Amino acid sequence: MFPPFPLEPAKTHALALMQELDKNPLFQESQSGLMLGILVCRNPKTNQEVVLKAFSGQFFGQWLVEGWVPPLLNVDDYHAQVQQDDGAIQELTAEIQDLKQKHKELLGDSDSEKNNSPLFQQLQGLRLRRRQLSNQSLAAIYNLYQFPCADGSTRSFADFYPDFSQGNLPPTGTGDCCAPKLLGAAFSQGLVPLSLAEFFYGAAAGNRRHKEFYPPCDEKCGLVLPVMLGLEILYQDDSIVVVNKAAGLLSVPGRGEENQDCVVTRLQRLFPHCISQPSVHRLDQDTSGLLVLALTQEAHRELSRQFMEGTVYKEYEALLRGRVVASGWNHLELPFRLDVDNRPRQIYDEVHGKVGITDWKVLSYHRCSQETSSHKVLTRVRFVPRTGRTHQLRLHAMHEKGLGIPIQGDRLYGLRLPGERLMLHACRLSFTHPKTKMPVEFISPAPF
Repeated sequence: MFPPFPLEPAKTHALALMQELDKNPLFQESQSGLMLGILVCRNPKTNQEVVLKAFSGQFFGQWLVEGWVPPLLNVDDYHAQVQQDDGAIQELTAEIQDLKQKHKELLGDSDSEKNNSPLFQQLQGLRLRRRQLSNQSLAAIYNLYQFPCADGSTRSFADFYPDFSQGNLPPTGTGDCCAPKLLGAAFSQGLVPLSLAEFFYGAAAGNRRHKEFYPPCDEKCGLVLPVMLGLEILYQDDSIVVVNKAAGLLSVPGRGEENQDCVVTRLQRLFPHCISQPSVHRLDQDTSGLLVLALTQEAHRELSRQFMEGTVYKEYEALLRGRVVASGWNHLELPFRLDVDNRPRQIYDEVHGKVGITDWKVLSYHRCSQETSSHKVLTRVRFVPRTGRTHQLRLHAMHEKGLGIPIQGDRLYGLRLPGERLMLHACRLSFTHPKTKMPVEFISPAPF
């Protein structure tokens, strides 16, 4: 994943740490390496710099090392859980080894009738019990993890990992990497993260090389960092931030205290130097996908100009609840306006409406997993809006003069069944970088 914070000045502190480690006999004698990390923070109460350091997993068998941030679980609780389950797992392992030996002595090296023998069936039963117990023990350990977040809350895996309560467990080691440990320590102490650097130290392992810097990993950090930060950051520099907005999250603050949580407020929490109005475009609350925000007035002015002049290229992907028959690219122009009696819904109006322009094409067809009596097929559509009207794609999909079929999960213009979301995602965004003047493009695959 893309580093959520700048590399400097944490890299400078990391280089100094490397020099200290060069004298550490543990690393000189070890045949393995370790990921290490530095997080530079600011204490908002004293305005002083605070430097935190962390190691991934354990430091030569130790969870707790003085001067390094602790893990995201209580170590005593971890050892108690391991001790509780380890004995039973070892007993099953010993039984399995004994039974394997008896099985071999009885049948030798022949495979004849091996899979049908009572001993083999008993062996399979023991293996299943051991696997179940191991999974239960791992789930209990994952329940110990607590993730302090930027908004002051603390989350567990059960709060955000799909079907965790049903036994769907995250990859082994999730939560033990440097970045989550560093950010957890910062947020729990009320510190503001400023810069993050992670590097590998020691004997090369896989694609990891001694003293080289690496971003947070996709497999594990990519699961927990967006939760801890409140945003999935795809790119950031000193001018802009590009995020992958979650469905259900407002782009900008709404009216009322209950509608203040949004991309903008979360961004400003993470980047205090951000301007007060960083938004240059929006996505509907129910729509997910790519958003670019400006950190400086200069970037905001330049990006706003590009959006106003229509030089920003955007693509969306949607699932429509029904079959749309069409080939190639198609062009659609429909005038519509706000329905003042039913805000925020938009309505078709040839007299007073403003024209919305959309290019679109059919990508594929899918069987609807939640079949109704009239809609058993979903149509995957690519939308390219040429204008930026409110609810433009949702209305163009629904209206009889458009595609005539609403987007799945559209509570305003169609039907939302229990457990559904709006199946509309901003998947591609291209523009000219406001500072470098170079073309940039970001892609976010549809999550449905």
